[in-house]
Formats: sequence, C-alpha cells, structure tokens
Amino acid sequence: MRAISRRSALRGMGAAVAASVTAGWARAAAPGLTFLAVGDWGRDGAFNQSDVATRMGQTARQIGARFVISVGDNFYQDGVSGVSDPQWKTSFEDIYTASSLQVPWHAALGNHDYHGDSQAQIDYSARSRRWRMPARWYSRIETAPDGASLELFFLDTSPFISGYYADRGEKVKVAGQDPAAQLAWFETALGGSRADWKVVIGHHPIYSGRDPASTLDMAAKIDPILQRHRVPLYLNGHDHDLHHIQVGPTHYVCTGAGSAMDDHCELAGGDFCSVRPGFTAVRLTGPALQVAYRDDAGAQLHVVDIPRA
Repeated sequence: MRAISRRSALRGMGAAVAASVTAGWARAAAPGLTFLAVGDWGRDGAFNQSDVATRMGQTARQIGARFVISVGDNFYQDGVSGVSDPQWKTSFEDIYTASSLQVPWHAALGNHDYHGDSQAQIDYSARSRRWRMPARWYSRIETAPDGASLELFFLDTSPFISGYYADRGEKVKVAGQDPAAQLAWFETALGGSRADWKVVIGHHPIYSGRDPASTLDMAAKIDPILQRHRVPLYLNGHDHDLHHIQVGPTHYVCTGAGSAMDDHCELAGGDFCSVRPGFTAVRLTGPALQVAYRDDAGAQLHVVDIPRA
C-alpha cells in the first residue's frame, strides 16, 4: 500500500490533463458503444456534485453516451426514506439535467443506500423515465454498433461485507439479505454468458487501502469468480477517488468521485490514482474497450486500453 497526496496524484499529468477523450475516440476505425460511470454522488449538488454533473453532461453529448452506470452510494448520508423522498429531486433529478443525461441510469446499491430504504431505489424505477434498478442484483445486455455484445452484471456488494452484520443492522441494514443466493446467481450467469465482453459492477473495491476489512471480504468472495471467468473490467466506487489497478486479466476501475473526495489515495499496486472529483467514460468495440478518467474541469486524467482476450 502507498499513500498518494492530492498534489502528487496530479503531478506530472501535463499534456494528458489537457487531452480530449473525444479526440482519441474520433480516430477509432469504427463507432463504439459509449457510456459513463459515476459513484458516491448524492449530496444535493454540494461537494463538487453539480460540477461533476455539468462535465458529465458535456462528455455524454460529445461521445453520444447511450447510458450511465451508477456504482452505488447514490444518496448521502442515509440513503432515501422512500420513493417520495425529496432527495430524488434535489440530488438526482435537479442535478443531472443535461439533455444528454436523460438516458437510462443503471444503478447499483452502496452501503450508504442501505442506511435508508434500499427497496425504494428499486421501486423508484417504476416512477422514473431513466432510473433503472430492477433488482438488488441483475444483468443486462447491450450491443455496440459493430455488433459486439456487452453483458453488464450488477452486484449488491454490501451483503458480502461481514462487518456490516456486526452492528445488527443499526446502520447498514443488510440483515435478511441472501449473499449465498447472489453468489450462486453470479457464478451461473457469468459462466453462461455468451457476450463478447463481460463487465461487472459493484460498489465495494476488491483492491484498495482505504477499507481493508471490506476488501478482504470482496477478495475472498468475488475476486475468484472474476479471475476464473477472466472478466476484463470491474467498476466500483466506495473509495472517493479515481484509480486503476490490474491483477491478472481484470482491470479494477474505481469511479467513486461523484461528489465529496478523500484527501489522499491509498493505491494497492495500481498505476493511476487521483483525488480530483470526476467520473469515467467508456467506449467498447469488438476488439477493445477503453476507459477514460475525466475530472470536474473537463480534463482527461488517464486512459486505460483493454484489448479483447
């Protein structure tokens, strides 16, 4: 583990900070399936949330993003109280107002979402034109313009964290969930997928120095499945930063920078970490997948190119 300060995390980026994600993608031989991913955001527009939302709207318009993925901790500090909670308006509907963001938002649950009524985030799907959370864990298939198929697997990671059961549900209310059933579904669904690309989304990181107890649980329960099935990309939040780590065939991309930020990174063997507020933009074709980290000023901080195995 090594700590990276805000200053050192940004030092040396130079020309990369000024680069445009659209410039690189414009040189691609074929159009791709594009989308955004963001996490740890719902704070009534405060703590950088509105600035990140503005840049997300601009990037989504530039690249033609088909949808947005939320990796959890959608509402701070205590989730929502129900489908009529004012935060649906003050932290979501009134913040992500760009026309380019009026696309489906496929969401996962985070630990703060379990402070409140987590079922309400599923139920809100029936009220919203864009919020999509059909269940606590689920998958969906998308198709790129070149015909490449993508299957997205959304996990509900809080029930896998043993420490959340110690408080008897007084804070993170995971009591009554069935992690064994979720794991069985995940193994079967991932193994049975015939998609060209498989991307897994979960709130908690597998490699991180910020929350060692949680990462131990994730490394024991989820990572063997990712490695066994050679999953190329795992998207997560929980850490309030942007970082990249690769272990074996899997790239672990943290995009938990949607609002309030950590003051430094705890990077477990990765090649990039930033404590700038921001999000990630993803482009997928048959041969390759590309992840671009963007900050709240519109700068491109880092790019990860993942060739198809």
